[in-house]
Amino acid sequence: MIKTLLSGDLPRSRLLSAMLLAVLIGLALAPFLFPGARSLNVAATICVFVVLVASYDLLLGYTGIVSFAHTMFYGIGAYGVGLALHGMGPSWWAIFVGTAGALAVSLVLALIIGLFSLRVRAIFYAMITLAVASAFAVLASQLSDFTGGEDGRTFKVPELLQPGFHLIEGEILGRAVDGKLITYYLVFFSALALFLLMLRIVNSPFGRVLQAIRENDFRAEALGYRTVVYRTLANCLGALIATLAGVLMALWLRYVGPKTMLSFEVMTDILLIVVIGGMGTVYGAVIGSALFILMQNYLQVLMKEASTALVSVPLLSNLFHPDRWLLWLGVLFVLSVYFFPTGIVGRMRTKALLRERR
Repeated sequence: MIKTLLSGDLPRSRLLSAMLLAVLIGLALAPFLFPGARSLNVAATICVFVVLVASYDLLLGYTGIVSFAHTMFYGIGAYGVGLALHGMGPSWWAIFVGTAGALAVSLVLALIIGLFSLRVRAIFYAMITLAVASAFAVLASQLSDFTGGEDGRTFKVPELLQPGFHLIEGEILGRAVDGKLITYYLVFFSALALFLLMLRIVNSPFGRVLQAIRENDFRAEALGYRTVVYRTLANCLGALIATLAGVLMALWLRYVGPKTMLSFEVMTDILLIVVIGGMGTVYGAVIGSALFILMQNYLQVLMKEASTALVSVPLLSNLFHPDRWLLWLGVLFVLSVYFFPTGIVGRMRTKALLRERR
């Protein structure tokens, strides 16, 4: 049953299986295990980034495509549903129209980018996608009457998803069953379904061809596969899934803005998570997203406590000052790349494979 659900792609490592199970249980029970708005927001962000990073890994890790336009598709999904809810009112029909419209726009743009840009190689394609994404971000900022400009747009969601809504009276395990809880589980189960879908894609014959193109596109072409077609299809699939990730984030935040959805910082975070988790491993998106988002949100808190505890040692106290959290995040990233050059999941799977061969 589990093997079928995971498309035959088992973790292979006991430690990795334990880590994945811990993340799954932690996210599934986050509203009850970690009370508080901040912890629930962190859990929802991890869910969305698992989908977003896995969809990018479909391009980078499985096909060898370096794209900087992924946040554009993420932003299209967020803006699509956000502007629809803002203009049409808080209804499920608005969510459907916004999501469908965003998927259509993303598909068209992904096709255009794929057909006209994937014929060029490496850095040239990356630069083209960077230019397109930058232009889209500027456009979203300039069309203030439509998009809200730099301030973005806030909007209302259907009554079922509003924090003031209560499905039942009383509490379950100390938690009220309100609209915020329902929205969280909408995000969680949608992210889980999309993750399993991506596992199915990369373990299908289509996914095997993508990996062949990544390893040697000339050989794949010689075997009869039209590499441009497969690259374009991979680009479209990655774009559509990233768009759905944007829809989930917009519904959770009830806000869309260029800095939150379209900034290059989001693209940098995606790249870092892919490298930390491991390229070419969908499971890497889970481990990488969980570790990165947790560090991003709680590293400052830990450093503040360390700085307070070391107040008698001025040098160390200043070194661990919360304002220097980005420095330590960078140090942790360098160490992770040094000790896990193939990513955390890649390293674990390699060790497990070596043990099996012995």
